[in-house]
Amino acid sequence: MSEVSETGSQAKPEPLYPAIAPHAQGMLDVGDGNHVYWEVSGDPEGKPVVVLHGGPGSGSNPLTRRHFDPTVYRIVQFDQRGSGRSTPHVSDPDVDLSVNTTWHLVADMEKLREHLGIDSWQVFGGSWGATLALAYAETHPSRVSELVLRGVFTARARELDWLYNGGAGHLFPEQWQRYVDVVPPSSRDNLLAAYQELVNGPDRAAAERAAVAWSAWEGAIVSITPQPSFLAGYSTPSFAVPFARIALHYFTHGAWLAEGQLLRDAHRLAGIPGHIVQGRYDVVCPPSTAYELHRAWPDSTLTILEGAGHAVTDPGVLLALRNATDAFATRR
Repeated sequence: MSEVSETGSQAKPEPLYPAIAPHAQGMLDVGDGNHVYWEVSGDPEGKPVVVLHGGPGSGSNPLTRRHFDPTVYRIVQFDQRGSGRSTPHVSDPDVDLSVNTTWHLVADMEKLREHLGIDSWQVFGGSWGATLALAYAETHPSRVSELVLRGVFTARARELDWLYNGGAGHLFPEQWQRYVDVVPPSSRDNLLAAYQELVNGPDRAAAERAAVAWSAWEGAIVSITPQPSFLAGYSTPSFAVPFARIALHYFTHGAWLAEGQLLRDAHRLAGIPGHIVQGRYDVVCPPSTAYELHRAWPDSTLTILEGAGHAVTDPGVLLALRNATDAFATRR
């Protein structure tokens, strides 16, 4: 097992790689009436990497392709079912979410890999993207060359309870109270279930208010220091409604994972090298999960950033991710 490394709060991120545009893109029919948007940037003949966005439901972001040297990597991004430019979009209240599960997304990744003619690829993901990365890698280990994970989340009950049923509220009591106040007192014993009912209820105005409150809670705690821009972005109804709807769909079902499954099956990652980047003060995904994964996965290196929370823009995170992708850049 690789040793845990710790970095001080004074580390300053190096600039991201320059912004680039995709050179290929398309819509892939993955079945069940779903079409997944994908795009590729960087070197068309380079080392393949697939970037998994968070949320679930947030959609891919041009910034994330800048973690990779575009002269070395063939960078694949896609919008997971129901999000971004994939269709149908979860903002449609009539969309069928029964065909949108973790295992549908794992199967979609395999269809995309085959469609692009890739034998194996590096898998890169943060937060929910790390969850999906682990589910995919443990299902298809022969198709994964390396893993780079940030802010590890495995959808265990204790992780969900920490974030949505009270634990993190001890650190952010004002923001927590605003999150709780949306739910009727009689339903506060299970806030996840209560929010699921509110966000999918027949009163669309009430559903929107609940979705904004749900999303704003995460926006308020995502960074090591309060970020008004995060809170504003997460509180915008056009973002908050689909974000809350699909996240609640996943989390009230435990992401269709057996309790502790991703840690239990970490032995399937044997032989796959990986870097785990984790903020010491990550309130969304506390570092205990990353540490447990590191101990269960001997081929991993864990970097704990002393001055960082969950956000990718927190101190040291960009540098640590760039170091990880650079370290794997020439590995074949």
